[in-house]
Amino acid sequence: MYLLEKAPAKINLSLDVLYKRPDGYHEVEMVMTTIDLADRIELIVLQENKIEIESDNRFVPNDERNLAYRAAQLIKDTYNIDKGVKIYIDKQIPVAAGLAGGSSDAAAVLRGLNTLWELGLSLDTLAELGAKIGSDVSFCVYGSTALSTGRGEKIKELPAPPACWVVLANPGVGVSTQTIYQQLKIEGIEHPDTEGMVNAIEHGDFQSICDKVANVLEPVTLKLCPEVKQIKQQMAEAGADAVLMSGSGPTVFSLVSQESRAYRIYNSLRGFCEQVYVVRMLGGRPELD
Repeated sequence: MYLLEKAPAKINLSLDVLYKRPDGYHEVEMVMTTIDLADRIELIVLQENKIEIESDNRFVPNDERNLAYRAAQLIKDTYNIDKGVKIYIDKQIPVAAGLAGGSSDAAAVLRGLNTLWELGLSLDTLAELGAKIGSDVSFCVYGSTALSTGRGEKIKELPAPPACWVVLANPGVGVSTQTIYQQLKIEGIEHPDTEGMVNAIEHGDFQSICDKVANVLEPVTLKLCPEVKQIKQQMAEAGADAVLMSGSGPTVFSLVSQESRAYRIYNSLRGFCEQVYVVRMLGGRPELD
């Protein structure tokens, strides 16, 4: 028996950090949505009680460092499953890029094993499990558009934003999320208009969404990774409607209403940035092609 799941990437339309919590995490407010760049996860039942990870990408770990592995282990431990599973990850989302690729893989494993092993769990229950794996996993379980609060595990689903093109550019440099948060100085932050962003999405107002994109982690990453600033400038000059870094970076995305302009931005970036993509905004729950 086997099953396929799609694991779409996410982008942050808005990311705010409110304060550092006593448990060491940061209290956040994030508006996130999904895009049509996705890993594909194949789950194959094994009779032997073990978890195997395989991938076409050499940077994907095949042990408990992999969030997909942890998701399978959590399901097995929580529900006393004595079966095994082989997880094959067809990796399309750049690794450690601020696009929640690993979290989305873990969420896909939770959804897939729920079906494969006939556990009958709700998405809400799977999201609660996901919160034990990583802050973005809960959002990725739903795989739609949402306001995410707490440390990222409290999810309020929102309507899908207006359809548009998204150009992604990753400079291919490593950025540590932990380092970015450590260097963030919360005092003096110019906080995004999260409520305004939610309202813009609920009203389908593309221009207002573009006007309100904001990420308080971006200035920190810009200091450590000047390539991000260069990409942002290039996108803006090529005609993007909005430009923002996703998550802790280093991937930068632009929102573009016209396909021709999206490909103009794409072509302008190909000269100095190897990982460039033109995709569509999804905003809804993932479905297999």
